[in-house]
Amino acid sequence: MKKYIYCMKGIVYKELIRFLKQKSRFFSALVRPLLWLFIFSVGFKSALGLAIIPPYETYITYETYIVPGLVGMVLLFNGMQSSLTMIFDREMGSMKILLTSYINRNYLLFCKMFATAIVSTLQALTFLIIAKIYGVELSISGILLTIPIIMISSIILNAFALFISSVIKQLENFATVMNFVIFPMFFLSSALYPLWKIKDSSILIFNISSFNPFTHIVESIRFCLYGKFDLELFFILGFLFVISLIMAFVGFKSKKISHS
Repeated sequence: MKKYIYCMKGIVYKELIRFLKQKSRFFSALVRPLLWLFIFSVGFKSALGLAIIPPYETYITYETYIVPGLVGMVLLFNGMQSSLTMIFDREMGSMKILLTSYINRNYLLFCKMFATAIVSTLQALTFLIIAKIYGVELSISGILLTIPIIMISSIILNAFALFISSVIKQLENFATVMNFVIFPMFFLSSALYPLWKIKDSSILIFNISSFNPFTHIVESIRFCLYGKFDLELFFILGFLFVISLIMAFVGFKSKKISHS
């Protein structure tokens, strides 16, 4: 048991050291959500009136509504970037050495995703603190309660990205393929606008958004951030967690990369 704990500590420590050394990675992860919060929301809030919807008990500003979605944006982009790092590490980095050890490969992969989730959580918490300073109504207790959901959501998105990367034949095509995954996944969700508004405009897009896993991640963050519990979202998030891990384990096991 001690060897597994030692392995977990080592991988988490290495990921945190890498994170501290790559300060540009930290700031770049915050640029996108802060642009939406500070700039784009100013124009959208006059065009998008929001009714009282769960988990909110009163009318809210557009900035308040999009904060959970922007937290999801941090997790989504960081998960996609980290999946590339894991694939690269497997071919010629530290993971290549670790995979020759006697420790279960799936456990090593989970440790790597867990370490990435810690980094993503630090970035998401930094964004939430900035949003609170900016004037968005957030409680400290709500932010603390959201940490486990952020961790689980980060692992789900990281695992999903790893599975997607397993079908990419050439490493050079990774960014292009991920753009075709990230942006539809983000915009076809409840991150920037409620589903009832999407339904008023297009039933097809509403149905797609309703089945989008990212929608359920954003809504889980939204409910938890405001101290509400939704049993259906809880079970959906658990289901996504299990399925995404299985997909990642299968994809990572069969991954072979060509650099030409």
